[in-house]
Amino acid sequence: MPYFDHAATSPMPAEVIDAWVAANQYVGNGSSTHRDGQRARLSFEEAREAIGAALGAKAFDTTITGSGTEAINLAIKGIFWARNGMTATSPLPAVLPRPRIITTATEHHATTDAVEWLERSFGAHVDVVSVDADGVIDLEALAALLGDDVALVTTLWANNEIGTVQPVAQISALAARFGVPTHFDAVAALGYVPLSLTDSGASALSISAHKVGGPVGIGALAVARGTTIVPLIHGGSQQFLRSGSLDVAGTIAAAVAISRATSDVESHAARLADLRDYLRDGLMRVVPDATVRGSETHRVAGNLHVTIPGVDSAYLLFALDEAGFSVSAGSACTAGVESESHVLRAIGASDARGALRMTLGVTNTREEIDEFLQVLPGLIDRVRGIGSV
Repeated sequence: MPYFDHAATSPMPAEVIDAWVAANQYVGNGSSTHRDGQRARLSFEEAREAIGAALGAKAFDTTITGSGTEAINLAIKGIFWARNGMTATSPLPAVLPRPRIITTATEHHATTDAVEWLERSFGAHVDVVSVDADGVIDLEALAALLGDDVALVTTLWANNEIGTVQPVAQISALAARFGVPTHFDAVAALGYVPLSLTDSGASALSISAHKVGGPVGIGALAVARGTTIVPLIHGGSQQFLRSGSLDVAGTIAAAVAISRATSDVESHAARLADLRDYLRDGLMRVVPDATVRGSETHRVAGNLHVTIPGVDSAYLLFALDEAGFSVSAGSACTAGVESESHVLRAIGASDARGALRMTLGVTNTREEIDEFLQVLPGLIDRVRGIGSV
């Protein structure tokens, strides 16, 4: 069954499975002082060092989390609290010195829900920067919003739906003029573009292992030196920023997957861009009224997102699944929710109900794409008009 949904999750390679199974053969809590515990701790630290290196960070500056969503929440909430004076022993003051958070309208719900929660619960003020028709942030609008009362700027590195890559170094440089920290959600960028905490100028960078063939349940947050974060989870301080027993086997498997995905990211991206362009050209040939969404020049290599007029993607996805193809309409984190994509609304797409996202990975071939293009027009004809208002 051709799988064109790598942005939702990516198949686990044999090398990663072997590492995970092997690590599970050993007993030992990484916080224990005996030999088994110390062996587990050493294995965890070696894996954490490898994950940090892939993100341009040291092991000590890399916190392993239970998901990308947790990493994003830790960064946003932890930086906001710290920038407003909260410490382990002191609550937030009655009047926040830096109540503002700057973000965009095209963020993943892990970000939008987190900042809205801070707005409701802690008096944050959320400023939303406009984006252009490709989803690229308006840097002039960002510059106009920055000030001494801003707690942080948080944006995607690459959009999980339309694939647009943001100018992260420029965002960081603008924020740095006011001493404002930046957090980048790099979940959709990992393995597709070179990531570096240092080169991007970011204060914090979050990722998720299962997007590149690692196990579900492992994320990571890399934090630049000098950035203070208040922890979300308390009860052990095993990683200083995060309490909880260490998932040694999961972290080892994640390290193998992430190292594998980032070791030669340029050639991997070039291969996927070639496949993506082959798919795009073929799709526009057989479905000429489709519109490609996202940036043509600044997008992650494996992403192709289109909208098709007169089609309800919910029906098309079922038809494609019946025909043996795994494709999505957008973020897997909101799949099944009966609403148009907020990302497509933000970029002004008028036919958002007909969204189709194809994300390619190491398993995909031109032969699979040819099969897909052969059946797609007939399925579109079959579902066109069904469910439309």
